Amino acid sequence: MIYTLRHLTRYRYGKPVRFARCALRLRPQEGDGQRVIESTLTISPNPRTRVVRRDYFGLEIEAVTIDAVHSELRVEALSRVAVERRPLPEPESGQSWEEVRLRALTSRSLGADAPIHYLFPSLRVPLVPAVTDYARASFAPGRSAYGAAFDLMGRIRADFTFDSKATTVQTPLAEAFAQRAGVCQDFAHIMIAGLRGLGMPAAYVSGYLRTLPPPGRPRLRGADASHAWVSVWCGDGWIGLDPTNGIGVRDDHILVAQGRDYTDVAPIDGMVSSSGSQKLRVEVDVIPEGEAMPEAVEAEPEAATA
Repeated sequence: MIYTLRHLTRYRYGKPVRFARCALRLRPQEGDGQRVIESTLTISPNPRTRVVRRDYFGLEIEAVTIDAVHSELRVEALSRVAVERRPLPEPESGQSWEEVRLRALTSRSLGADAPIHYLFPSLRVPLVPAVTDYARASFAPGRSAYGAAFDLMGRIRADFTFDSKATTVQTPLAEAFAQRAGVCQDFAHIMIAGLRGLGMPAAYVSGYLRTLPPPGRPRLRGADASHAWVSVWCGDGWIGLDPTNGIGVRDDHILVAQGRDYTDVAPIDGMVSSSGSQKLRVEVDVIPEGEAMPEAVEAEPEAATA
């Protein structure tokens, strides 16, 4: 499947910004069954400097510096990506989770995809005993690592409620777990915490998920969203699992970045020199080949942030 991706981020500031420095992680990744056909990143106002580098995990990051006074920052990523992944393993196939745990602990590799990087607590994924205990119910002795992780994914899908108002990007993992509600970022972090608590390597993945408009209704401009899921090391490689939807990752998922948690893969972060408030608006479109990009519609009111 070939997709056209559009990700527009727009900040409007209450007072003029005189200086900004941002790190952008918006280009889809090569590999994992993906091929990037083309990708462009348009920034307004025009940055004084643009430097592209790769982090330790191979993620492409564009660092920009803007020193022109501005009241709006606009970043638009446009990409075309071909996705064709291998079929998922059979249920309960592969090595036992105890074998995988031992292999991860004794692995000598320090490469970008080595399991050792994803075994330990990270900034947004502490080890919470209650979360470990919740995950343990899926990991019976001798069960395959893939089968147990798949079961944990399904339990999160069944036990947790998707509620965009229940959490914010800063909500602690333990709080989201206690209230059994949140969004894809929360569910991914919770699943990762449970897996790591049992010694299973797990990574946070950000990207996009193909969605379908309601029957009989057109696709709306900017109606899609960024998405997050989990990649689990099962001894012979990484397998993507999506706890928000309770499905394995196939050709409807488009990968942008992988890291230890959201902090490693945030689409945009940085700092601005201003004392006013700001309003953020994000529009995402995931368009399969053969469909036209939806027409722009009148913008809704933007959300104010501190």
